[in-house]
Amino acid sequence: MTDLFQRVVNHLTHIYAELPPAAIETLARQLLEEMRLPPKASQSARRPGHWSERDSYLICYADNVLPDADTPAPHTPLQALRSFLDTHLRGAITGVHILPFFPWSSDDGFAVKEYTEVDAAVGSWQDIEDIAAHFRLMADLVINHCSSEHPWFRNFIAGTDPGADYFFCASPELDLSEVIRPRTSDLLRPTETKDGLKHVWCTFGHDQVDFDFSNPKVLVEFVRIVRLYLDRKVSVFRLDAVAFIWKEIGTVCLNLEQTHEIVRLLRALIENANPDAIIITETNIPKRENLSYFGNANEAHSIYNFSLPPLLLFTLLNGNCRHLKNWLMSMPPAQMGTFYFNFIASHDGIGLRPAEGLLSDEEIHDLITATERAGGLVSWRATSSLTRRPYELNVSLWDALSFTIANSHLGPDQWHLQRFICAHAILLALEGIPALYFHSLIGSGNDLERVARTQHNRHINRRRWPQHALNTALADPDSHHSQVLQQLKHLLQIRQQQPAFHPNATQFTLHLGDAVFAFWRQSLQREQSIFALNNVSDTEQTISLSDINLIDTDDWRDLISDTPITLNQSQLTLAPYQSVWLSNR
Repeated sequence: MTDLFQRVVNHLTHIYAELPPAAIETLARQLLEEMRLPPKASQSARRPGHWSERDSYLICYADNVLPDADTPAPHTPLQALRSFLDTHLRGAITGVHILPFFPWSSDDGFAVKEYTEVDAAVGSWQDIEDIAAHFRLMADLVINHCSSEHPWFRNFIAGTDPGADYFFCASPELDLSEVIRPRTSDLLRPTETKDGLKHVWCTFGHDQVDFDFSNPKVLVEFVRIVRLYLDRKVSVFRLDAVAFIWKEIGTVCLNLEQTHEIVRLLRALIENANPDAIIITETNIPKRENLSYFGNANEAHSIYNFSLPPLLLFTLLNGNCRHLKNWLMSMPPAQMGTFYFNFIASHDGIGLRPAEGLLSDEEIHDLITATERAGGLVSWRATSSLTRRPYELNVSLWDALSFTIANSHLGPDQWHLQRFICAHAILLALEGIPALYFHSLIGSGNDLERVARTQHNRHINRRRWPQHALNTALADPDSHHSQVLQQLKHLLQIRQQQPAFHPNATQFTLHLGDAVFAFWRQSLQREQSIFALNNVSDTEQTISLSDINLIDTDDWRDLISDTPITLNQSQLTLAPYQSVWLSNR
């Protein structure tokens, strides 16, 4: 078996092909030393997957819940978040993705000013570790860029180390028209430095300056950061915007081979430091490119299922699952040792790039129109031809699902809550591990006041709840916030008990018409089958039980309603937006 040192050398040789072998070996030893790994250790054997049907995640900000000023505890937003988790989600979810909790200058945390500290405004490392004691903790490795206020960038301007050569620069005279990026701002930031005017590459904006990973010292810095996060009980690493980290002039500067090799290297180091750790790549790109980050089960353990949010939204607004069904049939099962990370809402908008080739331009336009009628906004991106296309829909999922496309002019309809729960029933039943966004879990609406104040589209779905107001809303059984939370917790707790919902259990798409999105799950040991049947329309649908081939020697029950299904009844009727999990055990 190849030892870890040789594996690291092999990865580095592909990343830094111009470095001599002696320099590669020196760099490999340095990386292993930073990770506190013995060079002669045998590389970790690949595991079939240390996850199960019990796993689900919450996506949240450290300050989603603001502590009340007039109470002695909790003192920090992270402590208020922990109180929310302990009160409402212990036993319902297993993992928490806390979005960047470091000091930052913009983009709600994704312009990091210091990677090694917790932002004092939200709490401390102790608060982070207290949450990690009860929930698996996912944290962002914001690897493509940092804040222009980071000490490294100040050193870049001053021409001193560390940082003098950490950032990617390019001449504005070069042809950069092929570069693909999710923003329409100028790519290059003119910056006066000790050595004169330089033009710094900024994929996302001028306060987010891109690193130059062709400099091995940048890689060393991030390996050092990874080791710190492991020490602070982070066990799931979300590689933010990782697809952009390697740049080559004359290319699209997206998904280059060195990028994939860096992901493989980080996996080798992380899984040897903690065999239970997981790498998830955040690559908001079309399906085929996104799937490439699985590699040969040797890159990311998991990838975000970015096509699901726009397709599911379109399905429920249109009452037709044809596109969602075609997409599901085309998705390969994740290899053992990998899994899909499924979500339908997050801190970002609902991305439209992953819908390209799956929805027509006219259908995407219909989504945009419905979003705007729901009070939402649209963000745009630059293409390689320097034109602009819609990049994402900025809207809370609660408001986005308040009506159908056909009736969007009438406002919220009577099926609003049922449609919203149906979306999550589909999410929880699909192959992979589900992640629920904080504001979806409690049914938050558009925060238009914050958008008006900050002029930042994504703030529409990043509300900060005062703790007392949140507790009051959740304590009121008549509030939709309480109803959403209780119904979603019910589904989560049912899911945890079903082997057929293992992240790698078999999945097969069923064909029951365009108004019923249906698929079959079977457990790894084949002892349980679940037929997930979802009426995605606002009209009643009838299903012939003969169409789903129920084994007549088994006893069948809808897990959601806890209702037995007898084979004497030839049909099953689904109310508008009703979901059924039909199980034989």
